[in-house]
Order: sequence, then structure tokens, then C-alpha cells
Amino acid sequence: MHTLQWSAALAMDLPFMDDTHHEFVDLLGAVEEAEESQLLSTWRALVEHTVLHFGDEDRWMVDTHFASSNCHSVQHRVVLQVLREGVALGEAGDLKPIRQMAHELAAWFPQHAQSMDAALALHLRRVGYDTATGVVHAPQALPTEKINGCAGEVCSDPAPITST
Repeated sequence: MHTLQWSAALAMDLPFMDDTHHEFVDLLGAVEEAEESQLLSTWRALVEHTVLHFGDEDRWMVDTHFASSNCHSVQHRVVLQVLREGVALGEAGDLKPIRQMAHELAAWFPQHAQSMDAALALHLRRVGYDTATGVVHAPQALPTEKINGCAGEVCSDPAPITST
């Protein structure tokens, strides 16, 4: 059994996101099941998918006024760097870290999806974003300034601390 299973808890109710996330979960499961001889190629397939997956989300954020430096995009860059390190280690003959990375990725992804991706999905619905064309059908709903956090209190700039 895979560490991470697709479930309703991971669904964003946006087919373009859900399809990509489901594929991610399936590829991660394939990594977990891979024989040693297939582990690196299976990991590479996951990395290639994730490059496209995160690239799409990053483009959607830019198109809908999330700042390119927001914490969601930053997390994508960090995770991709780690995944690429797994490829480099695997190419050097060390497959054990890939197994550990897959385990950690399975723990990380639900929190990422349920927080950052859920906020993005809500935002995309609000502005009527069409991923196929890049058209925003409700431009009046776009934020007047770029979103620098993750559209939630967790990643927003903290309020200044005042003494009492």
C-alpha cells in the first residue's frame, strides 16, 4: 500500500488541479513500489511531472496577481531542488535517499495541497481563471496588489508587534 492515497481530502474541486494532483500521487506511489533497477527512472518521471505541475501553478499565480516571490512559489522551488538532488544522488549510485525523499514527500504533499493549493484554487475560482487560455473572466475580482503571501494568514506578513 502506498504511503499517500488519493482521497477527497486532496481534491480542490478544480479538474485541472485535481487531475495533476492525482497523477502526482500515482507517480509517488510508483516510486514507492519501484524495484531498485527502476527506482531512478521512476523518480525521474515524478520529477519531470512535478516540474510541469509546479510550473503550471506558478504561471497561474502570476497570471492572477500572486507575486512570483510568494511563499507558495518559493516552496515549489525548494521542493524541486530537493527532488533534483535525489536524481543526482541516484545517478551517483545512492538510491537510499530517494526512498526517504519519497516518504517525506508523501507526508509533505497533503499539507501543501490542503493549505497553499486550496488557497490558490479558491483564488482561481474567484477570478474565473481559464488555465487553457490564461484568461481571467472576472478581472474585477483580481487583487489590486500582488498577493505576496499564500492568500492566507499563515503566510502573510505578520502584524507589527506593539507594546502595551
